[in-house]
Amino acid sequence: MENEKGFSADKTAVIDEGCKIGKGTKVWHFTHIMSDAELGENCNIGQNCVISPNVILGKNVKVQNNVSIYTGVICEDDVFLGPSMVFTNINNPRSAVIRKGQYLKTLVKRGATIGANATVVCGHTIGEYAFIGAGAVVTKDVPPFALLVGNPARQTGWMSEYGHRLKFDANGIAICPESKQEYKLEGKKVTRIK
Repeated sequence: MENEKGFSADKTAVIDEGCKIGKGTKVWHFTHIMSDAELGENCNIGQNCVISPNVILGKNVKVQNNVSIYTGVICEDDVFLGPSMVFTNINNPRSAVIRKGQYLKTLVKRGATIGANATVVCGHTIGEYAFIGAGAVVTKDVPPFALLVGNPARQTGWMSEYGHRLKFDANGIAICPESKQEYKLEGKKVTRIK
């Protein structure tokens, strides 16, 4: 049900005072949005999710069911977080040692996809339009447009903005089969050229 602030939330959702939620955003069953979290416009937050204090989500972020987004995580516009994927925010957690002041920043850049059951170890940046396969464990920075799979995650290719695997010709040019956008591979870097 949409409220006077322009977002909608299921009656079972818990939304703490002090968070900001953009117009058109939908919050589903049994989800908790904590104080000082910021969600952009037109986000979709699935059921049984937790968004911790100071998390920032850009516009049109899709968070599938059973995802916890911990303090230190920033997702730019158009990010997709697959079902039950995991973020961490401390590299060396111990129950008896309080490290709340030591949360590491994780940045997920515009248009990136993180697949179902993947884990992103904190302190890293996932580049624009990168694609993390289901079940992968990310332990380092990910370049823009990179496709990573496995545990630990390793790069196996490149993806277009539309989520298609890119096949580069001898000149280092690839064309997305859906969008017809063109990409250039130079060394270990891909850029969109048209």
